[in-house]
Amino acid sequence: MEELIASARDGSVRSAGRLLSLVESPRRSEVLAALPDVPTPRVVGITGPPGAGKSTTVGALIGAYRERGLRVAVLAVDPSSPYSGGALLGDRIRMAAHINDPDVLIRSLATRGHLGGLAAAVPAAIRLLAALGFDLVVLETVGVGQSEIEIAAVADPTVVVLNPGAGDAVQAAKAGLLEVADIVVVNKADREGADQTMRDLRAETDATILKLVATEGQGLPELVDAIEAHHRADSPERRRARARAQILSLAHTRLRSHPELDRLAQAVAEGRSDPYAAAERLFGVAVETG
Repeated sequence: MEELIASARDGSVRSAGRLLSLVESPRRSEVLAALPDVPTPRVVGITGPPGAGKSTTVGALIGAYRERGLRVAVLAVDPSSPYSGGALLGDRIRMAAHINDPDVLIRSLATRGHLGGLAAAVPAAIRLLAALGFDLVVLETVGVGQSEIEIAAVADPTVVVLNPGAGDAVQAAKAGLLEVADIVVVNKADREGADQTMRDLRAETDATILKLVATEGQGLPELVDAIEAHHRADSPERRRARARAQILSLAHTRLRSHPELDRLAQAVAEGRSDPYAAAERLFGVAVETG
């Protein structure tokens, strides 16, 4: 493991990929135990409905931060295939311009049944990337519903990308995405309806709202400035709140897959127990078994 980490730190893409595969496997704790203590890197979250231009926006942000000399990693979190368990949206064509840059790493992670729209391996992957010397992690996820808001527990800031018209603003509000948005970007803002979408968003959220044409780079400096301003305003209290949310989410996922859950559910269904006692029992068993 130490040799793999040393190789990845020396720039081996193959070794970095192998380590990321391991943090998605049962050997995750082995990888984490071998990592040195390093500060958590900056994490920028990008979410929004399909077709909003998230990958194009991420590609533009990669270019902007590379111009500043930062090493950038992208974790694209995709819905899991119901057949293979792998990532469905792994083909990141819009980021292909950076694929040969040794200081850019792009990786797809599958959710594999984890609630909240994020892969359970994401916190470990972020820690690994910090140990490998990446300065910034861009975390992209498909914002398709209330469950996607977990991105706010990991990223700071969370950027929600929408399109003009098409009811995106209303749908994002209904889905809960605007509740966690620190910055809302109206991408493809050269299209008709952009100004109306901006007005609709101002009625729905207090987040910073910006226009962007990601394919042309229009509005990109303003987006980067807004991300930087939000990062400067981060505080220990907010970092603790994000860490708490991550812990609770991962604990919930472990409890959902605990082998004792089905037996307890059967007892409640048959009236031999009640949900409160079953919940206490499940928690107690989980603590006993580690």
